[in-house]
Amino acid sequence: MPGLTLQVAGEEAMLALGARLAAVTAGHGIVFLRGDLGAGKTTLSRGLLRGLGHVGAVKSPTFTLVEPYEIGALRVFHFDLYRLADPEELEFLGIRDYFAEDALCLIEWPERGSGVLPKPDLDITISQHAGGRDLHLQPGTERGLIWCEALNGPSNT
Repeated sequence: MPGLTLQVAGEEAMLALGARLAAVTAGHGIVFLRGDLGAGKTTLSRGLLRGLGHVGAVKSPTFTLVEPYEIGALRVFHFDLYRLADPEELEFLGIRDYFAEDALCLIEWPERGSGVLPKPDLDITISQHAGGRDLHLQPGTERGLIWCEALNGPSNT
């Protein structure tokens, strides 16, 4: 499936892209977020959660591994697997219970859960460049392809 690369300049633009992603996902699916420390994974997640209507703080769940959000009828689970020592630890968390059809799962550092995590609808890799970030969006499912097509529209960040 063809991917999409977007350029984002600054934190406000990353938050705005997150809000656009919220609109296209409608609060359902699986999104992997890859990139170095400080690349903007949590900022993108914050924009997405706010775009879905969350008010309040959005922090990286580095120490808790998962932060649940209930936004009206939506259930969003924000994972940060950076400190995960072994993918099998996810089984002890009951990881499979989080991937219900009516939920949205945002997963930072998905490579740490390799072999346990399901295939994502969208795999986003964030890299830094002078003046901002490049985001490469790779759909993994038909749903993810539809999201990329929607994000490639005229209000590109």
